[in-house]
Amino acid sequence: MRRVLTCLTGLLVALTLLGAPAHADEAPLPVSYNFLVSAVLAGIQVDADPPGANDWTCQPTRQHPRPVVLVHGTIGNKNTNWQTYAPLLKNHGYCVFALTYGVEPGTPLPLDQFGGMSRMERSAEQLAAFIAEVRRATGARKVDLIGHSQGTLMPNYYVKFLGGAKHVKRYVSLAPLWHGTEISTATTLAQAFGINPADLPPCHACGQFYPGSEFLEQLRAGGMAAAGVEYTNIMTRYDQLVVPYTSGHEEGMRNIVVQDVCGSDYSEHFQIASDPVAAQLVLNTLDPRNPAPVPCPLVLSYIGPLY
Repeated sequence: MRRVLTCLTGLLVALTLLGAPAHADEAPLPVSYNFLVSAVLAGIQVDADPPGANDWTCQPTRQHPRPVVLVHGTIGNKNTNWQTYAPLLKNHGYCVFALTYGVEPGTPLPLDQFGGMSRMERSAEQLAAFIAEVRRATGARKVDLIGHSQGTLMPNYYVKFLGGAKHVKRYVSLAPLWHGTEISTATTLAQAFGINPADLPPCHACGQFYPGSEFLEQLRAGGMAAAGVEYTNIMTRYDQLVVPYTSGHEEGMRNIVVQDVCGSDYSEHFQIASDPVAAQLVLNTLDPRNPAPVPCPLVLSYIGPLY
């Protein structure tokens, strides 16, 4: 009888363990689809990782064999820019990594929380080192990139001139500016966030956004698209910082305007980084064998979707 009871107890324990999640963190992470609110709240956490990102023990799966590296925009950082995509991608089974780049050496707190301020050549070197670290940790030969604003342009310097083409498979750009923009000063960005421009460090990258800049001319020489890299550009007609928004359209790349997919989407330059319409387009781009329908809610500028 004692032996029977022991066996039954063991069976019950085994069934309990099988029915329970292996780790508490397996529950889906909450995903915010409001960029500005999420960015402000995230800014309180100094130098924090966005939810779901930078788990250096994460191993890619057969379904998602490449880690995804998130590249923020000017005056952003890894936490403020990626409150939507880091948890969203983690929930879908990806290994997700994000860096803060472009902080000038010696910048004191809290100014060192504003990334994307260095010249883009220097930032590209930081990205190259980060991707090398991601590849070492995960054992992956290649990564996929998702960038926003400056994070759509700067990584192509890594791809074209720092040997990155052999390490990048899919390159997804939100609010890209392949042809530059006339509105590219740190002052404009700071005012959009309600930041006093006098409180910001100098933006060495901002002058490189202008059409005809030496940086853009070098990047455009021989064509923007690097062989072997699959580029997807996701633009919004209401972009107030990439002017005209068609600066994000580039030959040899896949080009999507969110309003052509969903006419009730009024996302602008910031909200497109949290837009549920763009997010599903990104998921379908990363995993084209398993596409899902793209939603079409009313998405308001700065506020996000109204469900």
